[in-house]
Amino acid sequence: MSSVTFATNRPVLGRPALGRPALSRSTAARRGTRLRITVRGRRVLAALVTLPIAGAIAFAAVSGGSALASGEVSGTSTFATVTVQPGDTLWSIAGEIAPQADPRDVVAEISTLNVIDGGAISVGQHLAIPAKYSSTGR
Repeated sequence: MSSVTFATNRPVLGRPALGRPALSRSTAARRGTRLRITVRGRRVLAALVTLPIAGAIAFAAVSGGSALASGEVSGTSTFATVTVQPGDTLWSIAGEIAPQADPRDVVAEISTLNVIDGGAISVGQHLAIPAKYSSTGR
């Protein structure tokens, strides 16, 4: 009588499976639970941790200046104001309050201080004048 044997591909403890080394019980148990973080994984993890912090700092920096941009004057600073008359432009107001200065610079400072986009002003509007020009002119 002859006997027939079947080859299996399952690893058996203590005996290697086709081309693989034998696994001991402790190695087999540890192999599935070990976590290794590569250098790339550490970088990704660091980025995930720092992005929300950096985003919060950037948001605070951007929104921190919005209180002044909305027209509110903070602290005890006082500004001289000029009321826009019919026919006035930012250029003519700049020439009156600071005749010795370059009008382009004065117009830019007035526009920035009063949050004026495109130079559009209206009659009766009160414009804050930068402190260095408030003692001269109108």
